[in-house]
Amino acid sequence: MAKPMITGIGLDLVEMDRIRSLYERQSSFVNRVLTERELTYFKTLSDRRKIEFLAGRFSAKEALAKANGSGIGESLSFQDIHILNDEKGKPYIVSEKINQKIHLSITHTQNYAAAQVVLEE
Repeated sequence: MAKPMITGIGLDLVEMDRIRSLYERQSSFVNRVLTERELTYFKTLSDRRKIEFLAGRFSAKEALAKANGSGIGESLSFQDIHILNDEKGKPYIVSEKINQKIHLSITHTQNYAAAQVVLEE
């Protein structure tokens, strides 16, 4: 039996203040980053939690794009990446553009949000 092989690793770190500033200055920012389902959940959160959620999702999508080697652009957009949570609350990624197993970890501090993605064949 073939052993799983890691095909990509991506890591992203964002400052909460940067995401807060973008959110407050550009009303379209949240709609560009979050999918419809993510946006529905986002609207139920407190103001503080909204920034954490948005920053975490932004970071996770950037990390996936880095692991994929494509970046966010023509071949992979924020809207192509859906981040959901399982029954225990663990985030996971669904994307029709990525045909590999995707491992995701998101973390937050008061000042930063970070995400790591590992792609596996």
